[in-house]
Amino acid sequence: MTSSNAPTFAIIMLLTGIGIPILAALNGGLGARLGSPLAASMILFGVAFLIATTGALATGSVGQIRFSSDIPFHFYFGGLFVAFYVIAVTFIAPKFGVGNAIFFVLVGQLISAAVIDHFALFGAARFPIDAKRFAGIALMVAGVYLARRTG
Repeated sequence: MTSSNAPTFAIIMLLTGIGIPILAALNGGLGARLGSPLAASMILFGVAFLIATTGALATGSVGQIRFSSDIPFHFYFGGLFVAFYVIAVTFIAPKFGVGNAIFFVLVGQLISAAVIDHFALFGAARFPIDAKRFAGIALMVAGVYLARRTG
C-alpha cells in the first residue's frame, strides 16, 4: 500500500464498518417481518449478486470469472464465510441486539485479522504481532467491550 492511498482506503473501510451493523439491523428486521431469516438472507444475496454482476459487466470483469486449477481451491470459500455471517446475524441480531451481535463479530475480526497478518495466511502481507501490536489489539477489544457494556 502506498501512503498516498492510505487515507482513501481508510475512509472506504470505515464506511464498510459503518455498513455492517446497518446490514445486521436491516436484514434482521426483514427476516423478522418475513418470518424467515433464511428468506431474508436469500433476498440480501440476490440484491448483492445483482450489484456485483452489474459492476462486473460495467468493468468488463465477467470474463475473469473462472474455476482454475492454478488457483488454490480454498480461495473459492470466501462465500461460505459471508453466508455464515449474514445468516447468523440475521437470526441472532433481532434476539441478542445488533450491538451485542456486532461486538462479538468485531472481537472475532480482530483475532482473525491479527492471526492472518502474523502468519501471512492466504497470501496476505505479513505484519507480525509484537508487544505493541498485541497491546493495541487488546485495547481495541477492551474498548469494544466497554462500549457495548450495559448497566
